Formats: sequence, structure tokens, C-alpha cells
Amino acid sequence: PDVIIEAQFDDNDAEHGQDHLQDMLTDDIKKLSLDTGEKGKAAGVTGVHRAKQDDGPKVNDPRLLPDEFLQRTAKVVYILEKKHSRAATGFIKLLADRNSELFKRCAMFSPVDHRVPRVYVPLADCPPDFVTKPEAYSQMLFICRIMDWKEDSNFASGQLCKSLGQAGEIEPESEGILTEYGVDFSDFSPEVLECLPQNLPWVISPGELAKRRDLR
Repeated sequence: PDVIIEAQFDDNDAEHGQDHLQDMLTDDIKKLSLDTGEKGKAAGVTGVHRAKQDDGPKVNDPRLLPDEFLQRTAKVVYILEKKHSRAATGFIKLLADRNSELFKRCAMFSPVDHRVPRVYVPLADCPPDFVTKPEAYSQMLFICRIMDWKEDSNFASGQLCKSLGQAGEIEPESEGILTEYGVDFSDFSPEVLECLPQNLPWVISPGELAKRRDLR
């Protein structure tokens, strides 16, 4: 019978050369062919009849392949540290299924960043006329903060924080980026402003310039 061997190669295989890989594959095919032939002789007529029914690839056990041909897999078991701010910029829209109970309680938030999941947000957080005039908010940017994401749900759940304004304008887009990355862009407090020179216009003295490296 035909033998199909699936192998996955990486950069390390190139260091050993293709000849080495071909030799290893040839040895494996020979071993499998010998095993199949011996089993066929021992089975007799019944074995021939069974072989006709079981046509197809015969190599299903990954243990028959060398380790370098196998793809390692793993799974996440614990989140050590949450790095993302859980805030995202995007748009809100009504759910597709208007007859569902969820349609009466939630709207769908679609982030601009496709690496962030879509989020169910309460209708109470949306504008009052959003259900009757959803098209009026189709190009309006909102900030949403993800609160939870259940294991058995395709979508996260969150809350709308604020409306930024029209998409494509500099101010809303800039505020959205700063919020997503957790940058504090609020006004400086009076205590901080008091640390600045009060006698304006202020200039750097020649003595201070002499001590510093000019990076202007």
C-alpha cells in the first residue's frame, strides 16, 4: 500500500542538509513497508480482503516519526500579568437577531483594533436614541472597557465609558489611542505647574548651557 508521511521542517533542518532528511524518511518507509508485508503474509486470504477495505494512508501514529518532524503544542494555564488596559476604541451597532432576549439588553461593540474581541455592552450605556436611530452613530467613536470574558462565550462583556466624536477627526482618534495604551493625558495639577519658572519669558542661562549636552 501507499505510505504517506507528513513532515514539518524548520530552519534547524537546513543545517543537517536535505540528504540527511531524505535518508531518515527512506529508513522509516522501509520499516513500515516490511511491517506491512509481514502482517500481510501472516494474515493469509483474510488479510488480503481486509487490505482492500482499508485503502488509504497507513501512518497515523506520530510516534513513528522522528522528533524533529513533530510540531510542539501547548495551552495557556494561567495569566501571570494583565498588560492590556482593557480599553478599546470602536463602534456600536445593534445585534443581528432582533427576536432574542439579548437584543433587548445589549448592543455589540466592534473595536477598531481587530486583536481585541467584540464586546457586549448594556443598552443603558448607549445614547438614548441609539435603538431607534442606530445609523446616526455608525461613524461615532466610543471608548469601551472590557470587564469580563466568560470561557463559554464568543464575545466579551464590557461597559461604554464615553463618546469620543466623529471617526476620522484628529481629536477623537488621538484621545482613543492614548486611552487604549493607558497614557494619562489629563491636565497638570497646580502643584506641578508651580514647579515651573514663574518669571516669563524664561531662558536657559549660559552657565547652565555650559554644563549640559545640547540635544536640540
